[in-house]
Amino acid sequence: MTAELFTCAERQPIPVSACGKHLVVDIHCHLGIPAADAIVQASYPGPPPGINDFTSAKTAEVNRAQFAAMGRTLNTLDTRLADMDRLGIDVQAISPSPGQYFYFTDADTGRAAARAVNDGMAEAVAQHPDRLVGMGTVPLQNPALAVEEMRRCVKELDLRGIEISSNVNGVDLHAPEFRPFWAAAEELGVLVFLHPLGFTHASRMSEYYFNNLIGNPLESTLAVGHLIFGGVLDAYPGLKLCVAHGGGYIPGYWGRMDHGWRARADCSEHCRHQPSSYLRKLWFDTLVFDKDQLDSLVRTHGADRLCLGSDYPFDMSEPDPLGFHERLSEEDRARILGLNAAQLLGLERT
Repeated sequence: MTAELFTCAERQPIPVSACGKHLVVDIHCHLGIPAADAIVQASYPGPPPGINDFTSAKTAEVNRAQFAAMGRTLNTLDTRLADMDRLGIDVQAISPSPGQYFYFTDADTGRAAARAVNDGMAEAVAQHPDRLVGMGTVPLQNPALAVEEMRRCVKELDLRGIEISSNVNGVDLHAPEFRPFWAAAEELGVLVFLHPLGFTHASRMSEYYFNNLIGNPLESTLAVGHLIFGGVLDAYPGLKLCVAHGGGYIPGYWGRMDHGWRARADCSEHCRHQPSSYLRKLWFDTLVFDKDQLDSLVRTHGADRLCLGSDYPFDMSEPDPLGFHERLSEEDRARILGLNAAQLLGLERT
């Protein structure tokens, strides 16, 4: 078969193969690195601050059971490839477990933990370089150290993405202190994968797992809104940014933002163009669980900006990633199942 080449900055493409008709790349999969937890626990023992503030007793019980059951699956590669084969996934883009951002720590601990995560990601990829591609993390509580670690991820470890949360200790991503990070991400041509970890002000979301079910998409909506209205996407038009969980709620209700931008000076102060125009500069994963919602994303956002994402191995994962996309056109399926992610991550189908 003639090779299909996709470039990621100036790095060498990663050769991968497809078992079926289409290359299938899962852009939303997690791998936990226990060594990083050990570093943080040495200085900050116990649960991370804030993570259980909006969690009911019942939700905490279910979470404990889930992590007890999937610990091996999340933290090792023991069953991962077999699961990928069962689900029809050719390549996983593995990213850190969201609980391993560690933004709450001091800068030195955060840097040490991030380095442990990133080294662990690189080691996992080295074991199965044809099936896994890596994303890293950075200590965004100190943007200078974050840029330094991101450069190491790209230039030394050949990680093809950086996963970040939707805020840093409650500070939104358009804040001036994060501009060097965005500038470096644009310069390096590395994918930034935005993945939230609950909502920061979820006092009414503690029951029914609402801090995840509603809070995660709401956090993504706020983060994308701040990046648009705060001028980040104007300042760094070359950013490669993919937002988890279908981009949150923003793809389904952008008209209200456009109207505010047209009607109010406080909405257009830092945003040069109509807000919805920036959505076409972003990528979203397709983790929306409803095929009508997927159809809507394809119709309004475009199949060339969507990537299959499953959220493996959590209970909020899509159980049938290939089947979920089966009613799309052949061309749209090819793009969403793998071609778009291959372009973002620098993969070469052989």
